[in-house]
Amino acid sequence: MSALWTEDRLDLDGTVLPIRVYRSGVLARPAPLVLHLHGGTFTCGDLDCSALICRAMAEAGAVVVSADYPLAPRHPFPAALNVSFAALGLLHRQRARWAGRGAKLFVAGEEAGANIATALTLMARDQHQPPVAGQILISPMLDPSLASGSIHAAEAGAAGCKWADGWHSYLGSADKGAHPYAAPLGSRRLGGVAPALIITSDDCPMRDESLDYVRRLQGCGVPVESHVIADTSDWPQDSADADSLPRWAQELRPLFASFLAGHSIAAAESVQA
Repeated sequence: MSALWTEDRLDLDGTVLPIRVYRSGVLARPAPLVLHLHGGTFTCGDLDCSALICRAMAEAGAVVVSADYPLAPRHPFPAALNVSFAALGLLHRQRARWAGRGAKLFVAGEEAGANIATALTLMARDQHQPPVAGQILISPMLDPSLASGSIHAAEAGAAGCKWADGWHSYLGSADKGAHPYAAPLGSRRLGGVAPALIITSDDCPMRDESLDYVRRLQGCGVPVESHVIADTSDWPQDSADADSLPRWAQELRPLFASFLAGHSIAAAESVQA
């Protein structure tokens, strides 16, 4: 059944964060509760640009809260991360309202939003709260060096490309590129974070760093499921009102459903144990 969405907001100690909430017509309660962060190279993007991904997650059984986080260069690192972490904590405290009592909390995002989602799992681990059951990362933007083969194949990485400009705007200064919350691929300590579902595509500039992160997490003992989608050439940029999900989104939906259901059950069993 198609997912519906409503506009709302989160009040984070005086900071108002616009959100869009996606739900399918029939949901089990509790349902997985997902904080979603859109793409846009840290400097652009909005709640429309990831609408189909959010709808696919909602049709996979989740309540998806997509957040319109502050953008660089006006808000450089760690502004978006700190706001998102506050939102994550508030959603956990209010999870009964959003998705039912005992709902398990997930983070998700694509590209720059997946970077922030990744960092949220590191912060949650380091601060021992809130509990995150899983992370869904779609072509995460994790390496400011822009030296991978897939970046070079896309003729990106040089000054003036959107990826380089996005990183420069987000980091503000070169030393921030060594911070594990800003550039998680370079972190020396990845163990103990939430299980991950990492999805990329053959032709994505972020493909190589996505797969490098899969290997890094696996090497640290983190459960990881990874998928490379053959073709996402019709990936939309503004499809909030599309009538139906395109082929690639239909392909993602069962991956989301399996991951969300499996790790909601695993998180519940861990709490009971």
